[in-house]
Amino acid sequence: MHLDGRLHAVTYGHPCTVHIDPVEKKPVFHFLPGTPTLSLATVGCNLHCKNCQNWEISQRNPEEVEAMALPPEQLIALARQYQCPSISYTYTDPVVYYEYTLDTCTRARAAGLKNILVTAGYINREPARELFRVADAARIDLKALSDKFYQDVCGATLQPVLDTILLAKDMGLEVELIHLIIPTLNDRERDLQQLCRWVVEHLGRDVPLHFSRFHPQHLMTHLPPTPLATLNLARDIARAAGLYFVYLGNILEPDAATTWCPACRKPLVRRSGFSLLENRLQHGACPDCGRKVYGVWN
Repeated sequence: MHLDGRLHAVTYGHPCTVHIDPVEKKPVFHFLPGTPTLSLATVGCNLHCKNCQNWEISQRNPEEVEAMALPPEQLIALARQYQCPSISYTYTDPVVYYEYTLDTCTRARAAGLKNILVTAGYINREPARELFRVADAARIDLKALSDKFYQDVCGATLQPVLDTILLAKDMGLEVELIHLIIPTLNDRERDLQQLCRWVVEHLGRDVPLHFSRFHPQHLMTHLPPTPLATLNLARDIARAAGLYFVYLGNILEPDAATTWCPACRKPLVRRSGFSLLENRLQHGACPDCGRKVYGVWN
């Protein structure tokens, strides 16, 4: 907001939603599995995705949604009170409440807490770099490898997102990508192949990739849910491209969320929905063959 010749972040310290979530709900599978994370958001977003599942808060103005007063130090106190080892900036996009996120991340790190950014990655390089210095994990949307898709569906462009993903990986954050598959828009086999090749070539085979099922909502109620066959095809394509950790989200199917050892193919971490069922990793490695697994496990 512009007041008296200065810009003011009117959402600073005023989240519209605060919850205790399992970290798997972000979804983040390779970062402190089975732990709760204090999750928050303010009103607003810098994208206008027609399929947004949180459009009631992301596509609203601050004066339209009730908020609470919670400055950074109180968020840290809440995380400690509820024994959350991390704080997640999520639901909308932490880019839009940047100053609040940055200050909270800085104080949380000093207090021994971890910071998880759940973001679409649409941010300039220098502010991203400053924020990533005090963040530990980034779950980033890669909606398509198509500038036209970003323009038509999100009101954005592709290249800044790719730059953000690469920067997060280069700066040592635990990075996980999510790709929502929307029927007729980004579900062609060649599109999925192109996306998986980009991940392998630019990030490596270890970065987790989540394929998520679309459900009709917001401005896209005319499209059907993603068929299970499409999700399975996407997983097959990703594995054929060489990716080790591929997950299916928004569905409850056997092994949709299981982490397998890339070396001996034994199951290491089993999940159902947002629940952790089993974690066999020992010091971040497979107990059967000793292969180290990408992530932060302890």
